[in-house]
Amino acid sequence: MMETLFTWLHVHSWTEFWWVVFGLAGQLLFMGRFLVQWIASERQRKSVVPLAFWYFSIGGGIILFLYACYRKDPVFILGQSLGVFIYGRNLWLIYAEKRNAA
Repeated sequence: MMETLFTWLHVHSWTEFWWVVFGLAGQLLFMGRFLVQWIASERQRKSVVPLAFWYFSIGGGIILFLYACYRKDPVFILGQSLGVFIYGRNLWLIYAEKRNAA
């Protein structure tokens, strides 16, 4: 049973297995941002980007970045590092706007 799972996931140890589980969780979180955005847009009957979208983005992006570092995948590392910066910057801008409005 475990051999089949390890083969299917292309892992050779429990450490690698848990890293894959961690990476999959990050990917699910990252994909969840699209559901959050879609549901919010449907409710408002126009395209919107809710605050939760950015939290899902940064949470999933950080997890995927760490997973990419573990896997030593330079393409994946570069892609996620830029994304995490952009998501963080968007959150910063949103909160700066709220502070200025108050």
